Amino acid sequence: MTDAGNTTTSKVLSLPVIVPPPSSGGNFDGPAELPRVYMQTSLANTPAPGTTIQVSAGGNFQNALNSASCGDTIELAAGATFSGVFTLPAKVCDDLHWIIVRTSAPDSSLPPEGSRMTPCYGGVSSLPGRPSFNCSSSTKALAKVIYSQIAGSGPFKLAAGANHYRLLGLEIARAAGTGFIGPLISVTSGTVNHIVLDRVWLHGSPQDDTQTGMNFGGMTYAAVIDSYVDDFHCTSVTGSCTDAHAVSGGNSSSNDGVFKITGNFLEASTEAILFGGGGATTTPTDIEVRQNHFFKPLTWKLGQPGFVGGTSGNPFMVKNHLELKNAQRVLIEGNIFENTWGGFSQNGYSILLTPKNQASGTTNICPICKVTDVTIRFNSLSHAGAGISMANVPSDNGGIATAGERYSIHDDVLDDINSSFYNGSGSLFQVLSAWPTNVLNSISINHVTGFSDPKSRIIGLGNASSNPQMYGFYLKNSIIGQALYPIWSTGGTTNCAYYDVPLPSLTACFATWGFSYNAIIGTSSVNYPPSKWPVTNYFPSSPTSVQFVNYNNGNGGDYTLLSGSPYNNAGSDGKDLGADISAIQSATAGVY
Repeated sequence: MTDAGNTTTSKVLSLPVIVPPPSSGGNFDGPAELPRVYMQTSLANTPAPGTTIQVSAGGNFQNALNSASCGDTIELAAGATFSGVFTLPAKVCDDLHWIIVRTSAPDSSLPPEGSRMTPCYGGVSSLPGRPSFNCSSSTKALAKVIYSQIAGSGPFKLAAGANHYRLLGLEIARAAGTGFIGPLISVTSGTVNHIVLDRVWLHGSPQDDTQTGMNFGGMTYAAVIDSYVDDFHCTSVTGSCTDAHAVSGGNSSSNDGVFKITGNFLEASTEAILFGGGGATTTPTDIEVRQNHFFKPLTWKLGQPGFVGGTSGNPFMVKNHLELKNAQRVLIEGNIFENTWGGFSQNGYSILLTPKNQASGTTNICPICKVTDVTIRFNSLSHAGAGISMANVPSDNGGIATAGERYSIHDDVLDDINSSFYNGSGSLFQVLSAWPTNVLNSISINHVTGFSDPKSRIIGLGNASSNPQMYGFYLKNSIIGQALYPIWSTGGTTNCAYYDVPLPSLTACFATWGFSYNAIIGTSSVNYPPSKWPVTNYFPSSPTSVQFVNYNNGNGGDYTLLSGSPYNNAGSDGKDLGADISAIQSATAGVY
């Protein structure tokens, strides 16, 4: 196909069978089914028409929890600290009679409903290495609930059967210097339902190992909304844990699901959100992840100004922003992902879709684990060692999980993918199937604007030639930056992508696929001329010929196309190539 950057037209005599991808319709986005149920979390949806119980500084918070009736509100004195382990008991509540646990500060002293809490309201005007809170003033409007014991977990435990609790306007934390702490909020046993964290400041301590903010295991209808979650980390080499999360789940025997994680600042060293990674007999479903700011401070990166690590001086283990090892029907929309790097058993990917049958000793403990029906749309991913990995890989014991399939990725921007500074592979995407059955399948990547490290790959591609071919892979209507090794094998002489040339590798790795209407910048060279690519693609010689509003060297630019761009209305659907930048800006408005 001709274009402004390269007037060579390639012709391929024999082509693979290319089946059109499924179209969107009903409750589907491309091949991925969207969540079937969404949790409604406005204050109007969690009424508490009963009496108000006041707990003053030094008062007995647990007694108030025990004595509260469904529909009551417990007000903890603003600015006071309540230290201990507090159990939310089971009561026979319902959708019209919630129990609200909140600060005594009036609503006018808190961020308005639907707005994010910041540490300003806990009297802290800034945190080193984090984005500015833009405080007009800092005041202690929150009530602080703190776990001060050595080891263990808390301060909040949810008793079996606990239901219909909303925590609002609280600072939930752990004391510094008391060693490794598990989840700050978790289920003691059995199951709980209808739990909402709204406008809370949930945090660990600057140098201690703190595993998790809120563990969704054993929960149905649970939400973390409009909250600030920070300082969850595990120290490398000398630490007491290896993975720390703001929110986690997917490791239980109960039918967990209908989860909402929206409007938050989410910070954890390994994965801000992780579903899976342990034993499970069920898969959590219907998960909404929207309008969050995923962030890791560069002060956690060894050698950077203001470096902060564990008490031993070792850096915290850093892996990814979001990882799914066991989850179904997940919507990831309107989020901003910033800062992640490799070096701690990982390659710096921002998002991982990796169903895993976890190994424990000599056994595998999650053969039912799966990652299916994931939609990733209208997001911005920046400042990372690599972009998005989709990989069906065995456990350390060779065990395989149930499925990894049906992913829809569209209208996303991936920029400043930098392999050297962020110590990663530099790849935009990884597509890897290493199971002898249940191959990776049904992936649609559409209208993406992405800039891999110019010295790395667009796609790291792999599957053993002896395994069944992957199928249903489509990458189309996208604008892709320069890559030295465009579509490259993940390794091995028996890898289906051993050719390291786009067209034969795609043909060998996928039974059905499509790769068309993409503008591949700067790769039309002696090594990779158009004849080595599938037909119906464009090959602009440089970003200048694409005509972005502001390319900015692929780092924080405005990738809207100018009116004179040759790629306006050039997609297979008649739309501009690349991501819909205005739609992303709308979806992420207010996330910073």
